[in-house]
Amino acid sequence: MNTHTRSATPLSTDDMTRIDDTRISAVRPLITPALLEEWLPVPKATLALVEQSRAAISRVLHGGDDRLIVVVGPCSIHNHDQAMDYARQLQRQAGLLSDDLLLVMRVYFEKPRTTVGWKGYINDPRLDGSFAINEGLEMARQLLLDVLALGLPVGTEFLDLLSPQFISDLVSWGAIGARTTESQSHRQLASGLSCPVGFKNGTDGGIKVATDAIQAVRTSHAFMGITKMGQAAIFETRGNDDCHVVLRGGTKPNYSRADVDAACALLKSGGLREQVMIDVSHANSSKQYLRQITVAAEVAAQIAAGDQRITGIMIESHLNEGRQDIVPGTPLKPGVSVTDACISFEQTVPVLQGLAAAVRARRKAAPG
Repeated sequence: MNTHTRSATPLSTDDMTRIDDTRISAVRPLITPALLEEWLPVPKATLALVEQSRAAISRVLHGGDDRLIVVVGPCSIHNHDQAMDYARQLQRQAGLLSDDLLLVMRVYFEKPRTTVGWKGYINDPRLDGSFAINEGLEMARQLLLDVLALGLPVGTEFLDLLSPQFISDLVSWGAIGARTTESQSHRQLASGLSCPVGFKNGTDGGIKVATDAIQAVRTSHAFMGITKMGQAAIFETRGNDDCHVVLRGGTKPNYSRADVDAACALLKSGGLREQVMIDVSHANSSKQYLRQITVAAEVAAQIAAGDQRITGIMIESHLNEGRQDIVPGTPLKPGVSVTDACISFEQTVPVLQGLAAAVRARRKAAPG
């Protein structure tokens, strides 16, 4: 029996600003996910593509498809037209290499910052500190629809806990980053996402936080969130069995055969599938963007030698190589990353071709 009773004392009209929201400088209205979806609905062809590409990625993860998942694209999106230019070029490669590679365009809208910096296309789409988040959400959803209209699946990192309600229906593969893999809130989120999810190892290179995450995400969870209509609610999930580890390095690279062995041994001890995706950027390239090409070639050699446990690879690639800073009043160079440095698309094509050749060699090396 509930013995709690409300106080009979009349509601106070005292000034609560002394203790509530003392560090909030402004509160602005936020569009609801349902309204954004009404403005930018999902065409039938796009719905079919998302459904089919998620199922294809799941088949790779469960051993029913021997292609290699390749998540490739800019470190972050900052310009719609340039992103579409990249997408059109990538789609041509996706068609040419579809027998061997399952290409997913990396379309990252949110950037975790070690200290401070530009937080991404959704948070600050004008790149000027105006934080036009409603505008950013609309621009992000429109870009996803435009890329999907080309027939190209998309992948993104889920960093903010509310933004998935605005865009996750369009995402074929999701990532939980190195800084958030250990977060209970992100594990709960991933347990209810409709797409496959990759968990990166910790920033120190630790794999156990990622394997723990996968075990947690496979189970059901209950947590607080916001519905598509903008209503606070309690969500109960079914769990997500389409999850895997992403090796991205730490204090040292972790993409070698020995590293894959160690990661898979840990996965096996937890009763999980022995499989990894390898991120050739970040610590695996020692933050030297051109080393992605070398690392990808070394990973391709492992695949060609018959390693079935490498089910995916991630590459940071843009129209043009390098990176640039956002400087007020200074025009940005087209097709160059404003976050981590990327290889150019011209440099990316032979990397993709090498990976496709490795998959073909792996097939020949397979027993039977």
